[in-house]
Amino acid sequence: MKTIIIDMDDVLADASARILEIFNELNETSVDKNFFNERDFYEFINSNGHKPYRPQLFEPGFFGNLKVMPDAQEVVKELSEKHKVYVVSAATEFPNSLREKYDWMAEHFPFISWKNFMLCGDKSIVKGDVMIDDHEKNLKTFQGETLLFDAMHNKLLTGYHRVYNWQEIHKYFFN
Repeated sequence: MKTIIIDMDDVLADASARILEIFNELNETSVDKNFFNERDFYEFINSNGHKPYRPQLFEPGFFGNLKVMPDAQEVVKELSEKHKVYVVSAATEFPNSLREKYDWMAEHFPFISWKNFMLCGDKSIVKGDVMIDDHEKNLKTFQGETLLFDAMHNKLLTGYHRVYNWQEIHKYFFN
């Protein structure tokens, strides 16, 4: 039995889709996730005088209305039946997200106990066997195995075992 640490945003919840909706509305553009396959997300959004999307992340409703990543519920449920699964989300930067993330988890992942859901600011203190996350800052300090969940902001990042979807994670643990 392994202890598996799973991130929430852009791993369980599709935050990127909502970020792009906001970015496109603010900047009258129509970029999609594939646009960032060969260009740096942060470099692009901070160039050409684009209006910033980040203030919207502090607004009520942003985190509570995110879509679930395809197959995440089924795979996480199966993982939780065979392993210790913890969802760990860096949430304290966005105070409204604390309640919204808790409610979102209760709605979409009711089989994950509140005892196994942690909201924090710094994941470097988290221990386990495997971490699934989309940000290098969390993976580089983790002492166990790391799986980089593919996201528009990490396309150019190398040096990690990259997974593109929840079916790949299922194969990683069950095949």
